[in-house]
Amino acid sequence: EVSGVLTGKKILVAEDNELNMEVTKFILESAGATVVLVENGERCVKEFRASEEGEFDAVLMDIMMPIMDGLEATRRIRSLERKDAKKIPIFAMTANAFSDDKERSLQAGMNEHVSKPIEEKQLIRYIRKYIINHTASM
Repeated sequence: EVSGVLTGKKILVAEDNELNMEVTKFILESAGATVVLVENGERCVKEFRASEEGEFDAVLMDIMMPIMDGLEATRRIRSLERKDAKKIPIFAMTANAFSDDKERSLQAGMNEHVSKPIEEKQLIRYIRKYIINHTASM
């Protein structure tokens, strides 16, 4: 049961495909999260940079986006001079589940690789693993 497991959590979602954006937003909001949607990597970096430290609990990042892709956006977030930029869980969302894609995501600083189409239970499990368990262990 996923209802309410992400209550009080705020998640930044970067996704250029409207359908994928809606599905992801629905899954996260159904689990109780607050969702901020942006349509490309550049907007994602700006949104994160403008946020308070610790305001976001996780970032879901599409890899293939116009203007700035998810790998570059992740590298830029990770290089920001603030504590949460190094630690926030960033999940790659991609239809390419090949191991070299996973390798590139990890090298860019992402924590996990979520395959599209997004599977609700898998997504919630990853987020819980990083946010809930991580916060509890701090």
